Amino acid sequence: MIDEPDFSLSRGAGSRPSRIINLFSAARLAAVQALYQIEFSGSAENAVIEEFRLHRIGQADGEVSGGQKVNNFLFQELVNGSSKYREEVDEKIISVLDETWPLKRLPMVMRCILRLGAFELIYKLEVPAGVVVKEYVDLAHSFFSGKEPGMVNGVLDKLARQLRPGELEARLERREKTSK
Repeated sequence: MIDEPDFSLSRGAGSRPSRIINLFSAARLAAVQALYQIEFSGSAENAVIEEFRLHRIGQADGEVSGGQKVNNFLFQELVNGSSKYREEVDEKIISVLDETWPLKRLPMVMRCILRLGAFELIYKLEVPAGVVVKEYVDLAHSFFSGKEPGMVNGVLDKLARQLRPGELEARLERREKTSK
């Protein structure tokens, strides 16, 4: 039996898998920031993508993408896709949110994180659901120090179980079998 690849960010710096993963993680971070800018300013997504590509991604200040190189294809796909399918993505998020927490009530950056995570769960089936949830919970920790990352985890976990029934459970079973 072949083990699933470890997509976590916990590998040592300098190892090839970590470098590859950082390209994707950095793309997700930049996508959160780009979506935030789009929502805050009302700018067109293509203009924001181009601004990020030319002036912000990989720049020395490291604010965008944590100073890491970014998988530009993933960055563009996430920003364009979550914008294009925003209505469907929002409906999925709303379907798992508690009634006392309407989407509009959430902080803007949390909405961006949830939209990107939901988009990946719906449209990027090649990315394991557990990886999607973990990546966006990690991103939530980058922006929030309170209970918000737990809320991101809860919403994306519910969505993953709804959209990809059995995937998280099957992965957990495989891990348990290999750890014995």
